[in-house]
Amino acid sequence: MQPSYLSAYENGKLDAAISTGRKLLQSCSICPRKCKINRLKEETGFCRTGSRAEVYSYLAHHGEEPPISGSRGSGTIFFSHCNMACIYCQNYEFSQKNGQGRGVSDQEMAEIMLELQKMGCHNINLVSPTHVMPQILAALKIAIEKGLSIPLVYNTGGYELPEMIRLLDGIVDIYLPDMRYADSALAEKLSLAPGYPAYNQASVKEMHRQTGLAQINSQGLINKGLIIRHLVLPGNMSGTEQIMKFIAQEISTRAYISLMSQYTPYYKADQCHGINRRLTLQEYEAAQDCMDKYGLHNGWTQDSGGLARFAGVNIKPVK
Repeated sequence: MQPSYLSAYENGKLDAAISTGRKLLQSCSICPRKCKINRLKEETGFCRTGSRAEVYSYLAHHGEEPPISGSRGSGTIFFSHCNMACIYCQNYEFSQKNGQGRGVSDQEMAEIMLELQKMGCHNINLVSPTHVMPQILAALKIAIEKGLSIPLVYNTGGYELPEMIRLLDGIVDIYLPDMRYADSALAEKLSLAPGYPAYNQASVKEMHRQTGLAQINSQGLINKGLIIRHLVLPGNMSGTEQIMKFIAQEISTRAYISLMSQYTPYYKADQCHGINRRLTLQEYEAAQDCMDKYGLHNGWTQDSGGLARFAGVNIKPVK
């Protein structure tokens, strides 16, 4: 099954998306923040990123969900900076601090994609891609012309504009979004992401419209589709029941869900009461019960062993 972006390259859809994305950078409105600064003139807004994407690291990642990592790893590119600012972010050293990572040209990003393919990776896994989506599209075209032929994974924190997700229709085959919060006030308090639930839900619905449910092949790898991540937070700050109800009613009871238990109070979490501790077994079991309540049985939970791989991945910066 060939990636959709090859058809988008042939029929001009990719070129159109590249053109639209670049224009949006002139008065940046590619995420819900709509900072309206000219990133092509190196002005920076919330994400602190100008005209070039910054890459912190890339590697064959064996710690993602099994259908994404497979046996040879997921070709993961960790972008510096983010359009969210989670006070507990485990990647805070490069997501929220300046000077961590290296600005790359579109050509250089394309070479990274091709190198990961040459390493045998099953896919190109774009981590925190929202704020550099136009640059990714430009790099993708170059990579296609040099032989890229493995699918893209759009691995996002979920603070997206649905109209920007629509721009990726026919280009991205695999969506891996977080559904982090059901409460907008908590999203703003913990991640500086006002309006998160509405933007997130509309975007996830659009992802599902484009690619449908996860299609797992005979080798256990995902070819196309949606896998939803939900990080269970202490004190039910993530609003698990509301999110599971939304998935069951608005997406599908057959949706694939990665119910993540590995929350650790990194970065500034120790300064916030309620979020300054690990998850308890009882809290995680309550989240599992929510999945069961709404008939959601596809995916990965602690019991199935699919989560142990997520923690402790050694991410080394690119030179």
